[in-house]
Amino acid sequence: MATTHTTRNWKWFTYHSVGNKYVKTLLDTKLIKNSSYTAIDKYNDATGEIRRLIKYCDDNNERFRAIGASWSMNNITYCNDNVHINSNMNVRWRIQPQDLHESSELDASDLFFFQCGNKIKSISNYLRQFNKALKTSGASNGQSIAGAVSTGVHCSAIDVGAIQDAVVGLQLIIGPGTDDVIYVERASVPALNDMYIAQLHARVIRDDQVFNAALVGLGAFGFIHGVLIETEDLYLLKRYTRLVAKEQVSKFVKLLDRSASERVFLTGIQDIDEAEGGIKPFHYKLYINPYNSQEDYCMEIMYKKPYRSENRAGNTVQHLVYTELIDVVGSLASRYSRQIPLLLKAMKKSIFPLAGQVTEGTHGEIFSDTKYTGPAFGIAFGVALEHYERGVETMIRIANQYGPVPGALGIRFVKASAATLGFTKFPLTCIVEMDGLRWDDTRNMVSLEDFEAALFRDLQRQGIPFTLHWGKNTAWSMPGLTEYMYGTRDDEWIAVRSRLLGKKMCDIFSNEFLDKARLSGYSNPEILA
Repeated sequence: MATTHTTRNWKWFTYHSVGNKYVKTLLDTKLIKNSSYTAIDKYNDATGEIRRLIKYCDDNNERFRAIGASWSMNNITYCNDNVHINSNMNVRWRIQPQDLHESSELDASDLFFFQCGNKIKSISNYLRQFNKALKTSGASNGQSIAGAVSTGVHCSAIDVGAIQDAVVGLQLIIGPGTDDVIYVERASVPALNDMYIAQLHARVIRDDQVFNAALVGLGAFGFIHGVLIETEDLYLLKRYTRLVAKEQVSKFVKLLDRSASERVFLTGIQDIDEAEGGIKPFHYKLYINPYNSQEDYCMEIMYKKPYRSENRAGNTVQHLVYTELIDVVGSLASRYSRQIPLLLKAMKKSIFPLAGQVTEGTHGEIFSDTKYTGPAFGIAFGVALEHYERGVETMIRIANQYGPVPGALGIRFVKASAATLGFTKFPLTCIVEMDGLRWDDTRNMVSLEDFEAALFRDLQRQGIPFTLHWGKNTAWSMPGLTEYMYGTRDDEWIAVRSRLLGKKMCDIFSNEFLDKARLSGYSNPEILA
């Protein structure tokens, strides 16, 4: 049987050293090692163990939260009662044609089921043996699949969306009973047949509203045990980096919401336009130094190519092909003994990836490991494409007015998500993010929360609609922040959660993060049929 190791009075922390709080009990479940068990057998056995742990919380009126890879930069996974680490729950398998729902239009060869603890890197490696790949991921690959989905982790895939948008099925454990194991998919996009779902010891709910609410569930819709992911054929990404004038960037950004068939996508850079023939890019990102207004933007643009194993262009994937902002700033800081004044002086020169590169690799090779593991912060807000320039200008102005703070800007563009509380909610969301090194509050520097609050107040003052990344730093204590971002969507999310879980389980799967975001409430709805 699956076994759970317990650690009392455990010090909670994240990958980027956010924490310094204590949890009553850390729970670490390991799968049964019996070689006669299939992957589904081990999965179902673990379901029973999670139900047992939830029953303990139910009996003792204690809360329960799950941790994936501890990647988030805030306290979304924390509660002071029981925290479950999912890293050892990592079985996976492929779906067969006979497993599909009779009305499904999905291709079984693209469908894979992953238990919650599988990390993005291991998923990419696993899929490659089937000549398949994830449609997108985060900028790095250390997150668990359940954590990445439930917080809306994104990359910069213009016509693909964030990672949760490839999910077509969710298995949730919402209580201790046998009837509390549910498999949820959209009624409009059925995937698995009832006979197959019964093998997972789950009851099925096919409902678009429930699925969309639970998709970015913030750990509040019960325990995410498994996800059904739609993949695609293995592909290459051809990556260019160039220094580009701001005016040139503004002209190109206006094209990004057009479909690939509407017009030619010319970057204005001769060698790229000649090589790519005006096709629409797969990925587009800008690196911006907020403390040097004279510096050109560093542009990163990628085009999707059919997979081939040899004769790749430019640098090989053995060299660095992608650099996340936190790695860039962290690497620079190490050269200046982490002294912020020297770091900021160095930033004013240039800190970004070397321009003029051309690299090719698979998605899993391009979006690879994050190397910096020290104290870090990350702020990311999304605005509609038409507010791109105002959003960027606001972030730069606040960084200079209230800072300087030790961070750099990255700008990405992502297709809208159908998830009720999807951070990428605009038709094409422009994501303005600042990643950098966490600093100590002093009389000479603004606190991180005051910096965030100043930024969000300024966006509101200008009347710019925006959303915030659920896994990054945010001043959630600001009154009305969630309502400003989502209107009535947060009420819909709470209503669906209340209907699905019931009052007691809503409380068990809540925490301080949800309280601050005004999402832990209960709306006293009718029970789902």
